[in-house]
Amino acid sequence: MASVPYDVVNVEEARALAQGRPNSLLHVSRAEIDLAPTVSPYADEVYTRAWETFEAFRSSALIQDQAPRLYVYRLRMGDHEQTGLAGAFSVDEYRRGVIVKHERTRKDKEDDRTRHITELRAQTGPVLLTFRDTPAAAAALTDVTAGTPLYDFVAEDGIGHTVWAATPAQATALQAAMADVPQLYIADGHHRAASAARAQEALGAEPDEEAAFFLAVAFPDTQMRILPYHRVVKDLNGHTPEALLTVLSQRFPMTAGSPDPSRKGECGVHIRGKWYTLTLGDDTTDTADPIRTLDVSRLQDQILAPILGVADPRTDTRIDFVGGIRGTSALEALVRSRKAEIAFSMYPVTLGELMAVSDAGAIMPPKSTWFEPKLRDGLLIHEI
Repeated sequence: MASVPYDVVNVEEARALAQGRPNSLLHVSRAEIDLAPTVSPYADEVYTRAWETFEAFRSSALIQDQAPRLYVYRLRMGDHEQTGLAGAFSVDEYRRGVIVKHERTRKDKEDDRTRHITELRAQTGPVLLTFRDTPAAAAALTDVTAGTPLYDFVAEDGIGHTVWAATPAQATALQAAMADVPQLYIADGHHRAASAARAQEALGAEPDEEAAFFLAVAFPDTQMRILPYHRVVKDLNGHTPEALLTVLSQRFPMTAGSPDPSRKGECGVHIRGKWYTLTLGDDTTDTADPIRTLDVSRLQDQILAPILGVADPRTDTRIDFVGGIRGTSALEALVRSRKAEIAFSMYPVTLGELMAVSDAGAIMPPKSTWFEPKLRDGLLIHEI
């Protein structure tokens, strides 16, 4: 039943993944796949269909806990593992900044998930959180994983998912350990968290009611894995490829190189079938500003805006973003097909950089981080 997150696939991809799988949660999280292609994903009938399908699943495919529980959720991707606490987290702490965000949200996406939550009276996909690891949290999580898991499977994308239910004593230990964690950071799922907060308001839920909490899994920072988020630009802003290479080589150290940058401050440049390694200039404006020292900011300030004319990457349709899980071969394919004229492969942002931005109350540039592996929707559901 569990499926990929609703927001990492478009409607065509969701429809293909759910084909022949009547119990896939995509029939709930992306209910438009079961309606005519002409139906807007925000049409009333989409949310009605989502509710009807969810109600059918409730009686045929879902197991409901009779009392509140905490879970431990392990993700495995190749030789990488991360193990975190799954449960309901406080909307009030999100509003007060104890659960810290680093990303702006879009109103249309918030509207969609808020209505989805309020129509279903359930949150079907978790927010991905992280926190600075502590010995107590590590010990409490490890204790739960010594038991027999509820679920243990490898999904079709090769990602392993294992879930344990904590006993009451283990839940008490987990809560005590997390009480000493001063802050949680949203790694992925800003729209889910924001929509949960809006759903609480829409439902008029009191602080002790289920709608005052949102489903999330919190992983220690020592186990998190961030992949880069690459950039492609559809044209060269009036430059020929040769002229652009001349401009870049005059302003930055640049050599024929690998598609993958080897360190912070480097980016790969792919143009006309060749890769170059470019070293970005140091930011001298304000090195204390955690935003300006990010490679994605330096690329934007030094190349994308002044040379390629991409003034605002949030709104300029000439730029697009490619998640690191797709690899640099995806960048090569976009340039080869002329869907883009130039590609930039980035070195990944570190979790320390993300936390520094969050601690400063700042907002990361768009498409700065790609967290992998992803949590599955529907494996755990929080009814409100």
